[in-house]
Amino acid sequence: MPENWPHDALLVLGASEETIPLYQEARRRGVPTIAVDMLSEAPALPFADATMIISTRDADAIADALGDVRPAGIVGGASDAALATWHTLSQRYCAPYVYPEGALAAGDKGAFHAITASCGVSGYGWIASEDEEEVVAKAAGLRFPLMIKPTDGSGSKGVTQIDAPEELSGAVAYARSYSASRTVIAEEFVPGRPVTVDVFMRDGRAVMTSIKDEDFIDGGFVLRRMRTAQLAPPAQRHLEATAERLCRALGIDNGPANFDMVLGPDGQEHVIEANARLGGDGIPRLLAAAYGIDVVRALISLALGQAFHDHLTPTRAAHAALELIGSPHATEGELITWEGIAEARGVPGITDIEIYAKPGDLVRPHDQSGHKIGMIVAAGATEAQALAALESASTLLRPIIRPKEGS
Repeated sequence: MPENWPHDALLVLGASEETIPLYQEARRRGVPTIAVDMLSEAPALPFADATMIISTRDADAIADALGDVRPAGIVGGASDAALATWHTLSQRYCAPYVYPEGALAAGDKGAFHAITASCGVSGYGWIASEDEEEVVAKAAGLRFPLMIKPTDGSGSKGVTQIDAPEELSGAVAYARSYSASRTVIAEEFVPGRPVTVDVFMRDGRAVMTSIKDEDFIDGGFVLRRMRTAQLAPPAQRHLEATAERLCRALGIDNGPANFDMVLGPDGQEHVIEANARLGGDGIPRLLAAAYGIDVVRALISLALGQAFHDHLTPTRAAHAALELIGSPHATEGELITWEGIAEARGVPGITDIEIYAKPGDLVRPHDQSGHKIGMIVAAGATEAQALAALESASTLLRPIIRPKEGS
């Protein structure tokens, strides 16, 4: 670990593939970065000017390592793990942007249910507890199917959909294994149209809002594809107002947030989860392709105490679609090579192709967000054009994976 950290650096909490654009934007501005991640092989570390191999949950250890160095700003990416540390350190160092304490409630699914109720958003049955037996007993009285999750989880880790009470015990134990607080929530499954609403707030008002449709792998809960949504103007305005109201209830006056919602058969929205941060799974790339806005630049500007509104002004009105690439296998394997990268990049309408796994890497089944190995983004004048480009590129781009021996 270096004894002399770069001065006037941006402290970036996390170094997953989702954070790479943060480091790239800081470097573009000539701002040095200090990366914090507990994994020495985290994919974004090569993009940082200095690295700190410490858990992003351990604010005291990070401060001890920094010593007398004061960062110019602090920022986090598309991960909930570092949000409490972001708040603590931004307060400690009087950073230009202090991550709001109230926003931490978004990371507790039980607490967030109370917030949605206070905002007049339709709810549904749920039970949360640290006690496995209590969750199993009380969840049996809910309306099946149920979604069983860690209350403080993200990225679909530890999530199971179950159809009968006899499945509860195993699903609760599985969710608890992914919870830092060892707390599990059981929620009634809400049928309907899944959408996400992304917001960037400025002085208590949403200056950027985007609504997207989501498609999931095999109808489950791991995202496969996302596209800009087509909604009637009154429905769009209603969802935008709901998201803005929820941001204010969470204390998010400035900065990003996104909300997973389901539009029921009657058109009523049900808020499933909130992420008081940038959206993951390539959402910034999708927003850039559709509207020409740059939420990464806006967030870096916010973290450094600079004006950020201009980065959120749309410069075009296209349709965009995104597909996450995961292993086609149900078992672990080794990535041998990629085929068709150049051909896929040459498809008209393709705006981004990102590859997260290289030959020799271990590739896991795509059963959670963190197991994706690539991403394709397309844009077009119509939704059909964007989807056609995406289909063409995804057909050409193929990971060749050798199943792990014995798996």
